[in-house]
Amino acid sequence: MARIPYPDPQEAPEKARAMFEKLPVKLNVMRMMLQAPTCMPDLLRLGASVLGRQRLDARLREIAILRVAVLSRADYEWTQHEAIGRAVGVTDDEIAAIREEAPGGLDDAAGLVVRFTDECVRQVRVSDPIFAEALGRFSSQEIAELVITIGYYMLIARFLETLGVDLEPAPPELAESFTSGRRSNA
Repeated sequence: MARIPYPDPQEAPEKARAMFEKLPVKLNVMRMMLQAPTCMPDLLRLGASVLGRQRLDARLREIAILRVAVLSRADYEWTQHEAIGRAVGVTDDEIAAIREEAPGGLDDAAGLVVRFTDECVRQVRVSDPIFAEALGRFSSQEIAELVITIGYYMLIARFLETLGVDLEPAPPELAESFTSGRRSNA
């Protein structure tokens, strides 16, 4: 149960209300963001950029987001992004591995993303060996995008868990938006 009330979108300031009304899927997290109407539009724009305009491979992005959800004990984040992850090619075996304390059985890129995410979340600064491995596999842009993805979803996890945002099932149209061509990494 939410620890503070969800605002009525009709009572939100115009900019936040207009952005909320344009959302194709109105999840509880977005409703709760209306409690911070000056931040909500920018948070949603950053989220849209992370989810739809990065060079970082969408499958690897979702692996990082799911790992942040595990490390943050954020069930809401996990539920929504498990559906998105499956839509962009994260397999059942990978999903099971991401939940493990020491994930195994991942391909080299996925394993590196998990190790990078673990260190970024737990230590803030990724160690030189993991960073060097990332430099050998990803472009500088992809590494920067990975760090932004991790940081954004750490923020969202804390928002969700601290405010007790109520979990709703992942709506089918959420995952479908990642396979229909409406979201791309262009």
